[in-house]
Amino acid sequence: MSQATYNKMWTDAQKDLDIQLRREREEFLQPEKDRVKVFKMLAASYIKYMQIFRNLETAHDQLVHWQKRTVIRQVLDGVIGRILEIKKEMVELENSEFHYIDNILEDLKLLPEDIEVPVPRYFIKEKLEVLQQREKILDQILFNAGLQTQKCVKAMTFEEAIKMIQVAERARQGRHRAAFMKQIYLEEKRERQTKLQVQMGPNPDDAATCIQKVWRGYIQRKKTDKMREEEMIFLGMSLPPHLKAMSISQMHTGQMNALQGEVQERHKEVFIKDKLRETEGLDIKETLQDQIGQCFIECRHIIGKFPDYPTEEAGGSMAILSQKTPEQVAAELAAKKEISLQKKAQKKKKEKEGKEKIKGKKPQKTGKKEEEEGWKMAPSNFLSIMEEGNSQYKAAWQNRDKGCDFLQDHDPELIKEEKREEVEEEIRVQVDELMQQKLENLKLAVDGEKSDKQKKGRKSEKKKKTTMRKKISEMEEDLTPDRTIDSLYRELVEEGLLIKAKTVNLSDYVGEYSYLGTTLRQVDIEPMPCLADVRQLIALYGILPLGSQTVHEKAPLVKALLLAGPTGVGKKMLVHAICTETGANLFNLSASNIAGKYPGKNGLQMMLHMVLKMNPKRLEKILPKFLKALKAQDRVLLVGTTNRPFDANLKPFCKVYQKIILIPRPDYASRFVLWKHIILQNGGAITNLLNISCLAKVSDGFTQGHIIQAVQAVLSELRLLQMTRKPLRTAEFMTSLARQDPVYREEEEILKAWYAKTQLGKVRIRALADSEKAGKGKTKEGNKGKKKN
Repeated sequence: MSQATYNKMWTDAQKDLDIQLRREREEFLQPEKDRVKVFKMLAASYIKYMQIFRNLETAHDQLVHWQKRTVIRQVLDGVIGRILEIKKEMVELENSEFHYIDNILEDLKLLPEDIEVPVPRYFIKEKLEVLQQREKILDQILFNAGLQTQKCVKAMTFEEAIKMIQVAERARQGRHRAAFMKQIYLEEKRERQTKLQVQMGPNPDDAATCIQKVWRGYIQRKKTDKMREEEMIFLGMSLPPHLKAMSISQMHTGQMNALQGEVQERHKEVFIKDKLRETEGLDIKETLQDQIGQCFIECRHIIGKFPDYPTEEAGGSMAILSQKTPEQVAAELAAKKEISLQKKAQKKKKEKEGKEKIKGKKPQKTGKKEEEEGWKMAPSNFLSIMEEGNSQYKAAWQNRDKGCDFLQDHDPELIKEEKREEVEEEIRVQVDELMQQKLENLKLAVDGEKSDKQKKGRKSEKKKKTTMRKKISEMEEDLTPDRTIDSLYRELVEEGLLIKAKTVNLSDYVGEYSYLGTTLRQVDIEPMPCLADVRQLIALYGILPLGSQTVHEKAPLVKALLLAGPTGVGKKMLVHAICTETGANLFNLSASNIAGKYPGKNGLQMMLHMVLKMNPKRLEKILPKFLKALKAQDRVLLVGTTNRPFDANLKPFCKVYQKIILIPRPDYASRFVLWKHIILQNGGAITNLLNISCLAKVSDGFTQGHIIQAVQAVLSELRLLQMTRKPLRTAEFMTSLARQDPVYREEEEILKAWYAKTQLGKVRIRALADSEKAGKGKTKEGNKGKKKN
């Protein structure tokens, strides 16, 4: 697709975002009592933001214009963060990690694929070189430590080598002889044709047909080129003739400077900055001096003396110019008085409330007030980011003419606006020095005052000393101050703590959506989550926060994530997918892996310190402290995997892991897709003799791992060779699947019972019980009314 298509996609996404922001201001600020209505509002906003997210991500990935991409990136981070905030509200409202919104999708005429969480491609693209370099270093360390061997090459015997050389030499001689014989044949044919032409003479019909062929070919080629050019102009992928003359020279210069492209990009902004300094520097300097001088005179006229010049830390001349007029100051003082009066009134009310509480009247009123208030949306950290990006789009890009910008690489006017601020800041520093000296001279000449530089110097020295002490104390806490990151990295790899993640994408975790979730909940049956829901949660809680620093700092923080489920449901695959999609390092802190390494409490602290700077009882006490030490700026996620969570102590388990995702066995729809995908992935071909629906029904109770093992056992190298004359049959897979043990209902029920004991599970059960009681109460009231009638 052309750049115009992606520009249109961006404009459509910005329009949708503008409508959604207006809708949020109207709907979410007012409290709402009806929980069903609230969930519908949140679900509709979640779907809309997800569509905007998908369009913005595609536009950001495909557009060439880097200034547009920076604006899109800002809005994109805001939209991602807002999606995570809405998800948090939905979880708190329903007391469940899984939501079923198929009825809302049906009303909006959307497919479940339209709300699939995309993984932004800039997560990897922006640091591709760093990741490739890191992978090389990791491979080298593993090879040097003997933990990884290079691909083994089969040794060849002496007889086999001679035979191979003989075959190659005979083939070469055969090709050479065939070419020689062809040359002789063509020469003889040419001689025969010349003899016939001499005897018969030239044929005018042959000559005419030859000329016609050449002419018709030439005319047709011209027509085709013209049609192709018209089509490209119509699609917007080529310039019309009146603009082509200008573009040819531009394209020629672009081709000439292609080798120097990177250097030009680096120095382009510097060149614009230097040009601005030359053309506008003197004017900026004079205006700043006049403004600051005027401020000095006005201040002396009002106060009676010259003001003190603000320090660099206070902002210098910026602090002087940003100071308010006397009228503004008076208005601020009046506002402060009003606030103080309001606070006093609130204190009096609180005192009265306290007296009423003692009497026992107030508790009933507070309960009523809480019921009357209803649900209200929590304040957002990302609405301001989205509004800023939206206003920036409207100011700079909405009405900008894009027809002349054929190359779509940069806009020099926008660069000038950005660089003008930088030039002003640089000149402001010089002006501050001059005006500070001027102010001292004025004070000496008019008021006879001396400057307080020495005192300030002493204070600044004291501040420096205190900051240095703080820094030294922080450095003393570092357990490895004398070691480099490379040496720590090497040690962690050699100890087997830092492992190489398998290249697995989240899209490889195949699974279908559950289309009966809403209908089952309407009949008071809690549906089992599907694999597509699990995939979405991994993207929301694992990939999106880790991929973006802005999102991780401001979004609802998830420090630890637990994946629980039977063996073979793909828990470790999802961990590797998180690392692949975000380019994160993978540290294996499982009990079996850390056994015997870094013994003692100090050793364990050293290990976790090394992991941060770059058996279960041992980790039970220290892991909560480790998680508390993590800040929003640290992009670290602790992911646990277990198939027997019920063996652990529940309280410390729930303290460590904020989010617990229970991964179920695949349902019929997911098994149907899985069988197809895995058979094709392993080189198989699906024919009418292979009944996928039958395999999906028979494999009820089996996990993805079981299906993969069954397919790999059948599709051996020999069987793949025989597949053309002997197609695959259903019975082959059924026999290999029958040799494995499925996940029985009892095990699944134990996992469900364990999840019901977790914090979120308890709250969910309580909420369901309350709703059932409320429903029974309504039915009883209805029956009483009927009896009276």
